[in-house]
Amino acid sequence: PEVGGSCFCFLQRQSSGSVYSSIHGFSQEEIKEKLLAFPGGSIDLLKQDSGIAVLTINNPPRMNAFSGAMMVDLEEKVTQLENWTDGKGVIVQGAAQTFCSGSDLNAVRAMSNSQVAKEIFFWMRSRAYNRLRF
Repeated sequence: PEVGGSCFCFLQRQSSGSVYSSIHGFSQEEIKEKLLAFPGGSIDLLKQDSGIAVLTINNPPRMNAFSGAMMVDLEEKVTQLENWTDGKGVIVQGAAQTFCSGSDLNAVRAMSNSQVAKEIFFWMRSRAYNRLRF
């Protein structure tokens, strides 16, 4: 894939456990289930022999906005990258000449219940975002 204009980042190897979920008692599987109710797009991963991976945010009809399913997909891809012993670095890019417009607002509106939103935020933070170091 074409890589122009992408962000280059390294994975930081950390524990995959969630302190927040342990303390506050929400189930990571329940959070995944809630997120999967908002389909669309994908997170594509290409691991190259050079040790460089290309992670593509792929939801062009929504300007690569993150759907709930994409959040789950991102967590799974980050876990794959953490376990990739030959990995040296990751290039993060958006499909179709667009990086990422943020979260899909339809999903955000549907998850406007503050408790659900809080659980999802902390799940994403503990499972994916905190494991990336830019």
